[in-house]
Amino acid sequence: MRRSDGKWFLTRVKRTIYANDMVADGDRIALGLSGGKDSAALLFIMTLFQKHTPVNIALQPVYVDLGWQADPGPLRQLCSKMGLELHVEKTAIARVVFERRKEKNPCALCANMRRGALHQAAIELGCNKVALGHHLDDAVETFFMNLIYTGQLGTFKPVTYLDRADLHLIRPLILLPEATLAAIVKREKLPLIENPCPVSGHTARAEMKKLVGKMQSQYPDFLEKWRAALINSPFWNTNEDSPGAGQEHLF
Repeated sequence: MRRSDGKWFLTRVKRTIYANDMVADGDRIALGLSGGKDSAALLFIMTLFQKHTPVNIALQPVYVDLGWQADPGPLRQLCSKMGLELHVEKTAIARVVFERRKEKNPCALCANMRRGALHQAAIELGCNKVALGHHLDDAVETFFMNLIYTGQLGTFKPVTYLDRADLHLIRPLILLPEATLAAIVKREKLPLIENPCPVSGHTARAEMKKLVGKMQSQYPDFLEKWRAALINSPFWNTNEDSPGAGQEHLF
């Protein structure tokens, strides 16, 4: 990470949260955790934010168990260390997607089912908002996914209102590069859970990640230019998700 204070990322997250009215007094926010680095960073940064904001908010970490028999123990211990209690939402999503439905392209169905499980858990836990760990790289990759696969311009939004669930979806880390999150996880020694999905790394999103990586290597300020473009983009400041955005990357 850059800058000597080591907490420059919190300033950017605060600006993102306040500029987009992501939080308000009395909010109970479900943190969508997957066991990966992005959501681990989300947990760490949001607990840090909670300590440095005058806004009274409550955090509720939620882990959606897909049925792979992954051990959420390390994640539970991390939450406990931060003074939070992890809620594990048990599901049979893996069996439905890969055994019953035998989907050739399972990512969209899996993401939709995970999204539904997370939202339902958030409602049952009394939350009015759900926070996801999407970062700047995700937003750029999703833009190219929409462009190439659907012919539309769009990407993740900072805030989305889900009318069917009566929940607000927020993305506090949307302007932080993925490399920053990886550095935070490494520096803070945050525990991760290995992704057991058999198609992990072999998806359309993985292709977009390679494409964006090539652009970054050729143009070092590529992500910062994208950050500026997103902030000033009219389609980014609406409360509707673009078609197809994030179908393979829920949290």
